Amino acid sequence: MQNFAFYNPVKILFGKGQIANIAAEIPADAKILITYGGGSIKSNGVYDQVQSALAGRNVFEFGGIEPNPHLETLLKAVELVRNEDIDFLLAVGGGSVLDGTKFIAAAVPFVGDPWDILAHSAPVASAIAFGAVLTLPATGSEMNTNSVVTKWETQEKLYFSSPLVFPRFSVLDPETTFSLPPRQIGNGIVDAYTHVMEQYLTYRVNAPLQDRWAESILQTLIEEGPKTLANPQDYDARANVMWAATLALNGLIGAGVPQDWATHMIGHELTALHGLDHAQTLAIVLPSTLSIKRSSKWQKLLQYGDRVWGIVDGSEEERVTKAIANTRNFFESVGVRTRLSDYGVGLETIPVIIERLEQRGAVALGEHQDVNSQVIEKILTLSL
Repeated sequence: MQNFAFYNPVKILFGKGQIANIAAEIPADAKILITYGGGSIKSNGVYDQVQSALAGRNVFEFGGIEPNPHLETLLKAVELVRNEDIDFLLAVGGGSVLDGTKFIAAAVPFVGDPWDILAHSAPVASAIAFGAVLTLPATGSEMNTNSVVTKWETQEKLYFSSPLVFPRFSVLDPETTFSLPPRQIGNGIVDAYTHVMEQYLTYRVNAPLQDRWAESILQTLIEEGPKTLANPQDYDARANVMWAATLALNGLIGAGVPQDWATHMIGHELTALHGLDHAQTLAIVLPSTLSIKRSSKWQKLLQYGDRVWGIVDGSEEERVTKAIANTRNFFESVGVRTRLSDYGVGLETIPVIIERLEQRGAVALGEHQDVNSQVIEKILTLSL
């Protein structure tokens, strides 16, 4: 097992009715800005619950944060926070709202162009405190330090991470997810699944506990995910998927093990260029990455096939091939297509993506830093 430092201070309020308890987590004299997305929280009852919990408090609102939140929109919220001297943010929504709110929190006290936080890895010295009410399990943003933001003007999708943007608390009420459309449910399952794979499907470092945790999350998503599609109001299935998505990227399973993330880096370019959902890009890229890098991932692919899918018959070659095929088939089974052609994206996008990654110096990807331009071309070609 590799050396690691693990720190996660996020308080989780899990279960039905927990939104009512958020007032106790926010200073009584705070000026609060509620951030949200397209307004679904106003039709599914979440907004009313939040307003009820914060009755009598000094509350402002900022809506319209997009899926794959846009820098241009978030900077308007930054201006509002500065002008009104707001000192606490409450993100209400899915991963994009949480990611956008993390950027707002870091950008408000930042001196200079806030885009530098993402484009030039400018250090985050301070951040506005914030909490979260999660309505879409997928990204794990409710219990980690990561944020991904898109600059719409230049079609760049970049990320930053800072321990200063851990949420102070996150509410996970499975009932808030009951009204999600099938597309978002499927996307969330694929997103969480791929987060686990980026940390698990690399090479062995004698970390059996992390492996078993990762495998249990994958199995939970395989078993419980389809139930949430079949019956959107299955509370128990929703609860299991919600918690699995949080644990997939809160740092626990990645402690002391090598990590990949090539799929995410390539996927970000597909979203930036073509507007694909984040999970759609992961469903496209991951199976091809596993196929192209099967030799260096061989032992973990065999372990994954055995422990997660129960694949024990046949030659090693056959078992590895089947494990990858099962991954693709699972994504398809929850409604997320796995080919570029499914989304009208063709061969012409490959050199553009490679050029963009080369310009950023992102051509030594993967757990061995050997996913270079040539490998990326093979991955994307296989993804057609």
